[in-house]
Amino acid sequence: KETEEVFKVKKSSYSKKIVKQLKKEYKEDLEKSKVRTEVNSPTDVEPPLEKTGQIKDIAQEDGTANSEHGEEEMEVESEKEEEKPKAGGAFSSALSSLNVLRPGEIPDAAFIHAARKKRQMARELGDFTPVDSEPGKGRLVREDENDASDDEDDDEKRRIVFTVKEKSQRQKIAEEIGIEGSDDEALVAGEQDEELSRWEQEQIRKGINIPQACVQPSQPAEVNNLYYQNTYQTLSYGSSYGIPYTYAAYGSSETKSQKTDNTVPFKTPSNEMTPVTIDLVKKQLKDRLDSMKELHKANRQQYEKHQQSREDSTKAIEILEGSSGGIGEQYKFLQEMRGYVQDLLECFSEKVPLINELESAMHQLYKQRASRLVQRRQDDIKDESSEFSSHSNKALMAPNLESFGRDRVIYQEQVKRRTAEREARRARRRQAREQTGKMADHLEGLSSDDEETSTDITNFNLERDRILKESSKVFEDVLESFYSIDCIKSQFEAWRSKYFASYKDAYIGLCLPKLFNPLIRLQLLIWTPLEGKCRDFETMLWFESLLFYGCEEQEQVKDDADISLLPTIVERVVLPKLTVISESIWDPFSTTQTSRMVAIVQKLVDGYPSVVNAENKNTQMLLKALLLRMRRTLDDDVFMPLYPKNILENKNSGPYLFFQRQFWSSVKLLGNFLQWYGILSNKTLQELSIDGLLNRYILMAFQNSEYGEDSIKKAQSVIACFPKQWFANLKGDKTISQLENFCRYLVHLADTIYRNSIGCSDVEKRNAREHIKQIIKLLASIRALDHAVTVANDHNVKELKILIEGK
Repeated sequence: KETEEVFKVKKSSYSKKIVKQLKKEYKEDLEKSKVRTEVNSPTDVEPPLEKTGQIKDIAQEDGTANSEHGEEEMEVESEKEEEKPKAGGAFSSALSSLNVLRPGEIPDAAFIHAARKKRQMARELGDFTPVDSEPGKGRLVREDENDASDDEDDDEKRRIVFTVKEKSQRQKIAEEIGIEGSDDEALVAGEQDEELSRWEQEQIRKGINIPQACVQPSQPAEVNNLYYQNTYQTLSYGSSYGIPYTYAAYGSSETKSQKTDNTVPFKTPSNEMTPVTIDLVKKQLKDRLDSMKELHKANRQQYEKHQQSREDSTKAIEILEGSSGGIGEQYKFLQEMRGYVQDLLECFSEKVPLINELESAMHQLYKQRASRLVQRRQDDIKDESSEFSSHSNKALMAPNLESFGRDRVIYQEQVKRRTAEREARRARRRQAREQTGKMADHLEGLSSDDEETSTDITNFNLERDRILKESSKVFEDVLESFYSIDCIKSQFEAWRSKYFASYKDAYIGLCLPKLFNPLIRLQLLIWTPLEGKCRDFETMLWFESLLFYGCEEQEQVKDDADISLLPTIVERVVLPKLTVISESIWDPFSTTQTSRMVAIVQKLVDGYPSVVNAENKNTQMLLKALLLRMRRTLDDDVFMPLYPKNILENKNSGPYLFFQRQFWSSVKLLGNFLQWYGILSNKTLQELSIDGLLNRYILMAFQNSEYGEDSIKKAQSVIACFPKQWFANLKGDKTISQLENFCRYLVHLADTIYRNSIGCSDVEKRNAREHIKQIIKLLASIRALDHAVTVANDHNVKELKILIEGK
């Protein structure tokens, strides 16, 4: 029933064109069958009524399915029925006789024609399938598929092998429902129903354009031991799609009544699908469950791993967030400091050249004043030397020129002017000494002639005030935070106190001395330690401001550069300034300036360890400047005139006074040189003071002096200049080698005094003996014991031990 309903649905879905095509093909088949039947048999073959009725039923069902075209289809069907030719029943009987041919029976001509016709129809419909015999079971029966004409009967007869035909599906069904196999009419009817059903299925297949490849050929039938089976059974249209179907004869009432009983369901071949069992399903479900459990386990582990990673990340974020607050503030602070330092450096890049110019101008001003004073002293010495010297040959040859070739009239006018100024200065100094009560102790030549005229003082003060005024305008267009040492210091102190690690990594302690350098030099612009009213640099604002920088209450860090901030500033700022002062401004002939210069340098040596360092470049430059200035003074400013003794006998004469003045100025210079003891090396000092000054100039003056009490007094003044440390550690009876000439002079002086006392009164002899004892004391004071013993032995001085110990 289900199969019949399916076919009804299929047939009801046919279109009108399919019905027309089926009718046309059926008509052509009838015509071909009629022609062939008339040739082979005189009996007329009529078309089966069942097939015609079936086509009508299809058309009617199609019309029912398509109601809007129903009437038109009925008219077409009636016209076609009128045009159908009528055929006899011989063809039907021949077809039915194919099923009743018994084994060994010889077929007649009608049977052969019917078999040929059936084969031809199967070939045209595409349902012909040759049966190949397997090897060893029978002979292969092959038919020529290309034989389509009736002229080849003989060849086909030779190729046809008649065998017992296997029962068809329809016959099997008929036997099952009770139809006997010997009943020819039932077999013929069943065969016709089977042939018509096969033809209908093929037409349905062509109508719906099913590819030929989709139609599966039927399996070859089993081969009997006695006969070769040759069948043309094929699977129907529905078998290729697994659809159950039934063979039904639509042309008779018997088949219609038995339609429900004759339905045979289509069974799917056993080799297309593995039978499904409960165990197989359970096994597959179990495998599926196991794989899902493993996947779940892996996902669970991955989930736990991600959870742990998430927890670790959360903790890391919390830690970083807890520690990032200071870093953020530090970054902000450092960015602000970076901008501040950049602005500060840009400000200094513009202001430092101005500071350098002002400092150079101030140094030049002081240098001009010092040079003017030195030049005046040199001119005075030349004027006095020329005044008391005899006329040279050059003067006699050129009476209008003085000894240096200059115009005598102009030169004499300048000399007169300088002489008047010199005498006026001396008179004012003498008057000042008389007022202070120092006139008795004063010796000519010991005073420093550094008095200036009012004009020079006024010009100097005006220029200095101008420079100071310009210096006050350097930072007038700058904020206080960029030129005030306190403001700048506070910025870096905040950095140091908050973020010392980054402060140290940036080497700020090494950069601060250079950063403060321009500001300190600006404050030291008028600082000159050679002047009595000069302020000590340790009492200045910059020093007090930076004194406790980097000295917080917290524990000091090792190798902290801020501890040496002030020593470094003194080394890089104060020492270079002192170098310029000593080279251009300091006058070694001035005892006051020399004492102040020695004091400031000694203070730096004692209080600042960086100054004592022999490898310090600035310290070396300062010492070199001092030595150069002393050597230049020794070469240019020292002059010792030589006069006959008869001229020097008049102690009120100009030559005598000039000689005494030059002698005592040389002794004063010797004392100024030896003030540098402890700062300069002993070798350097001995070279300058003894070799360069004492042996070269002072001893010459001793030889021209009167041998007597005056010479002893001068010798005592010279020995008083020597540092006692030179002779404290001497071993033996000899003094230092550079004083040998001076010792010999003292021995000669003792001998001269003794000779001059011979033949004199007892008072003079007693005075001479006292002078000899003083000479022995002088020799003992400089550790020249060998010379002292010689003098004592030569002049019978018995108090030698007392004299030596009482030195």
